[in-house]
Amino acid sequence: MTETSRPTTGRRAMPLPPQRPDAVTDTAPGAAPAPSSGDGRPPGTGTAAPDPAKPTKRRDAFFDNAKYLAIVLVAMGHAWEPLRGDSRAAAALYITVYTFHMPAFIVISGYFSRSFDASPHRIKRLVTGIAVPYVIFEVAYTFFKRWAGGDPDYPISLLDPWYLTWFLAALFIWRLTTPLWKVVRWPLPLALAIAVLASVSPDIGDDLDLQRVLQFLPFFVLGLVLKPEHFQLVRRREARLLALPVFAMALAFAYWAAPRMNAAWFYRRDSAQELVAPGWAGAVMTLAMFGCSLVLVACFFAWVPGRKLWFTALGAGTLYGYLLHGFLAKGSRFWDWYEADWIHRPLGEITVTLLAGTVITVLCTPPVQRMFRFAMEPRMEWAFKQDAAAVAKGRRPGRRAA
Repeated sequence: MTETSRPTTGRRAMPLPPQRPDAVTDTAPGAAPAPSSGDGRPPGTGTAAPDPAKPTKRRDAFFDNAKYLAIVLVAMGHAWEPLRGDSRAAAALYITVYTFHMPAFIVISGYFSRSFDASPHRIKRLVTGIAVPYVIFEVAYTFFKRWAGGDPDYPISLLDPWYLTWFLAALFIWRLTTPLWKVVRWPLPLALAIAVLASVSPDIGDDLDLQRVLQFLPFFVLGLVLKPEHFQLVRRREARLLALPVFAMALAFAYWAAPRMNAAWFYRRDSAQELVAPGWAGAVMTLAMFGCSLVLVACFFAWVPGRKLWFTALGAGTLYGYLLHGFLAKGSRFWDWYEADWIHRPLGEITVTLLAGTVITVLCTPPVQRMFRFAMEPRMEWAFKQDAAAVAKGRRPGRRAA
């Protein structure tokens, strides 16, 4: 977001693989996936045969497909942003995509955060997979803005996320609060109430983009309470057929609303008062946009393939694509790439759209992941204490041999 399984046929749908809480990984869309050896095996496995006594954790193609397709829409949305002023069609597509692409990411993030229990292992993954990339890219973006944006005095501030890093800060906070949402009786209504209160509170400020953290919170909590059967429900044939007219109506409404509506509502970074609207409008818009986003997210999931395709493996690299494409998205503005007249014509808009999809696809590929793994998935064993239980367990065979 800017500043600014198999295919189912008929009613006999194949169920999603069962996901026990202890088998759910920490991997989330937009969050760093578990470090891998590049061939889909966990790190350190080498070529050793799997232990038949231990269940193998397999990635679900549906969720990897969903993450890849969502990140492509993110990149396309960023590419359409400078075109909105000259093209009502681009503005309508922009509004429609912004209604559901980040909510879809956040729902899946919450779904794969259900196993978070604040144990030392989980905290370590949280630090290395989210907090450290946040710091690295916040600093990198700052220097990029100083150099390419012509703002040599732009300060480094870890409390004021710039551009895309807000999502990492938000995901860090959301995941830390996961144990709370597991024990409260009505988590989703509570999260919605918090979002409504945030939308009418202009004094929250910009620290850690808390407006976005709080206003997007219901989607994360929704992911926490969802179960595999809920995803199966929206992937039925009936849901796929219904998604077509729903998306058509959403596009038609967006086309009507484009010149009449402030797109900043979809960013959820400001209160109603900051958008020059009465306070009650924040509450209404928060609830209305949650409902609209929920419907379009369901329609999006309905059309996500459940089988393994050529782009399925790229779903494990969405954090790479998300953070790295930000340099090109902002650079295109800094370097006036959109000043060319042909870009604002239909053929130019199509070209920009295809280019954005191609670039984000390349940035999610394994070679790029290997190149930037030091920043996205640092091991940092030196920074953490060794688990006493694991150390003791490792010593037992030696003692037995002795």
